[in-house]
Amino acid sequence: MKKILIYVLLIGVFASLSWYVIEKGNLIVRQPQVISNGQNATLADNAKPVVIDSTANVIDQFLNNIKYPLSILLLQVIIILFTSRIFGIIFRKLGQQTVIGEIIAGVILGPSIFGWLFPDLFAIVFPHNSFISLQFLSQIGLAFFMFVIGMELDLSKIKSKTQDAIIISQISIIFPFFLGTCVSYYIFQELAPKDVSFLSFALFMGISMSITAFPVLARIIKERGLTKTPLGVLAITCAAVDDVTAWCLLAAAIAIVKAGSVTSSLFTIGLAIAYIVFMLYVIKPWLQKISEKRMKEGKIGKTVIGISFFLLLLSAYFTEIIGIHALFGSFIAGVVMPNNTRFKEILTEKVEDVSTILLLPIFFAFTGLRTQIGLLNNGHLWMFCLLIISVAIVGKLAGSAFTAKIIGRTWKDSLSIGALMNTRGLMELIVLNIGYDLGVFGPEIFSIMVIMALFTTLMTGPLLNLVNFSFKNSAKVSMNDG
Repeated sequence: MKKILIYVLLIGVFASLSWYVIEKGNLIVRQPQVISNGQNATLADNAKPVVIDSTANVIDQFLNNIKYPLSILLLQVIIILFTSRIFGIIFRKLGQQTVIGEIIAGVILGPSIFGWLFPDLFAIVFPHNSFISLQFLSQIGLAFFMFVIGMELDLSKIKSKTQDAIIISQISIIFPFFLGTCVSYYIFQELAPKDVSFLSFALFMGISMSITAFPVLARIIKERGLTKTPLGVLAITCAAVDDVTAWCLLAAAIAIVKAGSVTSSLFTIGLAIAYIVFMLYVIKPWLQKISEKRMKEGKIGKTVIGISFFLLLLSAYFTEIIGIHALFGSFIAGVVMPNNTRFKEILTEKVEDVSTILLLPIFFAFTGLRTQIGLLNNGHLWMFCLLIISVAIVGKLAGSAFTAKIIGRTWKDSLSIGALMNTRGLMELIVLNIGYDLGVFGPEIFSIMVIMALFTTLMTGPLLNLVNFSFKNSAKVSMNDG
């Protein structure tokens, strides 16, 4: 009781003294200010005291607070996370990847659904001038995500695999890339932005057709218990090689687009190659020594974690300023992390939850805000959409499956590999957004390509089930015939 009385007394005394000082301060008459030209700054003669209606003032203040950029951003993040979580759960119940539900949630929150049904509310929640904040947050989330993807990539395993993975992967890149350039020739006149060269458009269309979503593929394989099977190992290796190749092609394409021609981009590409060599043969061994020393001491302190994050940001910054993209630098920073399982687990735990749970849904929503399905308002645009989806499936699925069969795999494994390699998901959306930011893709072709990415990702699970079901029935028929 005594402590409570002392607490109340002290609070009361100092609060009263503070109020007394404030009241005295309100009586101070300020002297006219002297400005640079020597003239006195005085109040306007017609200045009158403002009578404030306290109730109206509170309401106006509340409404103004709602319109603050930070308030709008926080509201957007709350809506995005809630919607993404709901759709992620729904699609997981349907046997799909959570990431697919999050991508669908982003499209629904965009002008195609939410903006179409509730245009006034959409304009309040997602005003166009707020997109830049969402874009920055999404780019930060992608940078951390690509860092984690880089850490998951084991270059030593890729080197040790047989030629099968290399052959399947490279054919699954070059064949759909070729088909993508052919489609570009057909749709360039109508769908490409007016000031974009055919070279830039064809490069991004080819890469968009040839990409594979390594993270989604890895999660599908893990959920189906294929991680340690020959099929799972081969598919993961193919996707890893595919990922590295595609990112190198994307880096070159970005350099060419920014430079304007292949010749002008050679300097940027040369810098990028030198940077990769430096990171792999100088930074990676140095980080390996530091981690081994720390692991022997039994701990990985904040210093090592801080160095890793600093390297992530520095790498992203360097690749951005040389004309590639910050995401490429984040990916390389992850690749050069020490080959220590415990170290990678600790670092992944610190990064992955924030990036995948908080920031990646913002990227999906931002992609959805850019996707305007309503622009596909006539039949021939939907014909283009069907053409692109068909070419994407033929290029990736058929190209991978037939290559696997040619080099001696069974039809079941070949078709399964084709279905897995046809998964595009998040990686495709990253490529599309980069193309959109560079002005290579306009709103119509961007929306068409997002639909293609969603369709090819959605079909992966059902297609794998169909392959397993078909060959299981074939095996039963063969046994009954025998």
